[in-house]
Amino acid sequence: MTAPLQTTFVTTAPDNYATLAGRLAVIVDGATPLDPLIRKLNRAMGGAILRLVESPEFGRAKAGSGHALAFPAGVAAEAVLVVKLPRKPTPSDARRAGAAIAQFNATAPLTVVAGRQARVAEIALGLALKAYAFDAYRKAEPDAPVPNRAVRFEVRDPDAATADYAPFAAQAEGVFLTRDLVSEPANVLTTSEFAARLEALREIGVEVEVLDEPELERLGMRTLLAVGQGSASPSKVVVLQWKGGDAATAPFALVGKGVVFDTGGISIKPAAGMEEMTMDMGGAGVVAGVMKTLALRKAPANVVGLVGLVENMPSGTATRPGDVVRSMKGDTVEIINTDAEGRLVLADVLWYAQERFKPTGIVDLATLTGAIIIALGHEMAGVFANDDTLADAFLAAARAEDEGAWRMPLGPAYDKALKSRIADMANVGGRPAGSITAAQFLQRFIADGTPWIHLDIAGVAYVSKDTETAPKGATGWGVRALDRLIRDRCEG
Repeated sequence: MTAPLQTTFVTTAPDNYATLAGRLAVIVDGATPLDPLIRKLNRAMGGAILRLVESPEFGRAKAGSGHALAFPAGVAAEAVLVVKLPRKPTPSDARRAGAAIAQFNATAPLTVVAGRQARVAEIALGLALKAYAFDAYRKAEPDAPVPNRAVRFEVRDPDAATADYAPFAAQAEGVFLTRDLVSEPANVLTTSEFAARLEALREIGVEVEVLDEPELERLGMRTLLAVGQGSASPSKVVVLQWKGGDAATAPFALVGKGVVFDTGGISIKPAAGMEEMTMDMGGAGVVAGVMKTLALRKAPANVVGLVGLVENMPSGTATRPGDVVRSMKGDTVEIINTDAEGRLVLADVLWYAQERFKPTGIVDLATLTGAIIIALGHEMAGVFANDDTLADAFLAAARAEDEGAWRMPLGPAYDKALKSRIADMANVGGRPAGSITAAQFLQRFIADGTPWIHLDIAGVAYVSKDTETAPKGATGWGVRALDRLIRDRCEG
């Protein structure tokens, strides 16, 4: 992956703008007179900035959009990007402005003249998120120019801006970890390699414990083990603990599906598009990203993240349709379709999380069903919950972070689809309401009184076109929303 941007905040130096080489991005609010920090640059450019700001085109432009002036007269810069942003922008406006600047960034040094503009930290976050690229396996073209990875923000109070940006920088690092993990090919990111990368989080204060197959067997996690028994890659559960709160306070829990590759097993998937099943560990990737964010910003909260790492492969030892397995909870499950494997992984990990940690609430994440994509496309994750207060808090956090999420129903009527002829339940309920019956299955492994959300992120974890703050591919959806949820719910 491309190295993250190096972002620094320095005192404004308006006398230097006319001679500053590279590229400049200036933020204006559309009003006149211009900010004093931009007037001198405008004069050096023969009034070009003011003419743009007063133009009808700029007046109609959306907040956060940028207009480039190439090779402007009177200055050394090769280009100047004029970004429209209100004096008091929303966080969304600010992140959009940062994304516009990221697309303007090239190989030359970049200076962003922010001046008195509010929400500089969110502008820097949008820039960092949009500038991400995963190019670990792509050979650089001969004599190709090296992308600029250093951005300087000129602001009135650099110390305050640096402090404001610190928690956002932690969020960005968490998002990047998630994107990196989701982007890795399955021959690299095996279950063992995934666990090793999580163990590296010990360096920033996360407690990490890896449960291997003998321990999982001892605990009775046989629905999870059934998914991975056809693979040469050993199944694992990794427990990540961030203990930033009072020692007597029970943790909030995050649980992620980590199927490092999903062939569908014996119920094998069609060949077309199967290569994208490297992203079927997206839920575990988000949990990892959130835990890194919490550790980097020293969050005053207790949070435990648990991920079930398996590979779903067809072989002579693979689980067959019609097999019956017993979960850690003790319920038996008839496996009708081995491609409905994520819920089998989550069932045991959810039960283990509750038995061991007695969490104050629990959120699980999984690229669980194609049905959620049919329902919500690639704009929204499906939100299923047994607790309105927790659901409302998450939806508010997702809205604040511009991470699309939509609440979906649960209800006893859907349970009828999960009846089995020989076991306590079947692992699938047919095509109708497929994402809902999957959530109903998971709800059976939530203890009474435990607030719980299931996030089906199949449509948002990995996308085929650029989003506002991410290039196409792995998005890191959920890291920022869950970080905000934990801030709002667990930190004060």
